Amino acid sequence: MIVTLGVHASRSGDLLEPDLLRVEPEVPLSLYVDSFGNHCHRLVAPAGVLRLRGSGLVADSGLPDPVLPWLEQQPVEKLPEESLLFLLASRFCESDLLSPLAWSRFEAAPGGWGRVQAICDFVHQHVRFDYGRSSPTKSALQTFESREGVCRDFAHLAIALCRCMNIPARYCTGYLSDIEVPPPHTAMDFHAWFEAYLGDGWHVFDPRNNTPRIGRILMARGRDAADVALTTSFGPSELVSFQVWTA
Repeated sequence: MIVTLGVHASRSGDLLEPDLLRVEPEVPLSLYVDSFGNHCHRLVAPAGVLRLRGSGLVADSGLPDPVLPWLEQQPVEKLPEESLLFLLASRFCESDLLSPLAWSRFEAAPGGWGRVQAICDFVHQHVRFDYGRSSPTKSALQTFESREGVCRDFAHLAIALCRCMNIPARYCTGYLSDIEVPPPHTAMDFHAWFEAYLGDGWHVFDPRNNTPRIGRILMARGRDAADVALTTSFGPSELVSFQVWTA
């Protein structure tokens, strides 16, 4: 198995307690950094029940996600080489198939931050959140057509539309608390959002919530969900249960 359950390296300096992966029964763990800069563990799971557990205490600024409406979109020829991969179609983000739709809807939108926000507004309004209306193989195009999904699907559709408009976009997964969010609160879960390259850096957008949030803790980044699976099993396995808490 490959397991990606730790806090991302970009937040490792904020850890107030070690961010350790615990496995029951104990097996040898090998830590490596993948091609996207994510911390991953390798292990050989014995037959029977395997329990994975992790926890961390992270110092956070307490500030909401930044909103920087003056940031402009870079022309493709001026983008840094490391961002170009995130312009391409990927397993769950079929920007090649969604391009006509994107240009018809967003060509007239304000450039830069305004265009990415217009895409998030569209996805937030177009897709209905429903835990029962997604699957591990659901793509951006399927989400657009069904108009239903979970945060993963919101992110995939927004990423694909950004790439159609020549804006690099990458998938993110992590923890998101309910700090300063009025009740009722949803059940705690892992969360998906994305980052778009504007100005000279990457910036957070969240089409599922579509409002700045506090206490966002990044775990992994990639082209889409296929690159940042929490667990990848090379052999038959069944997820029996899981519990997430963030506060």
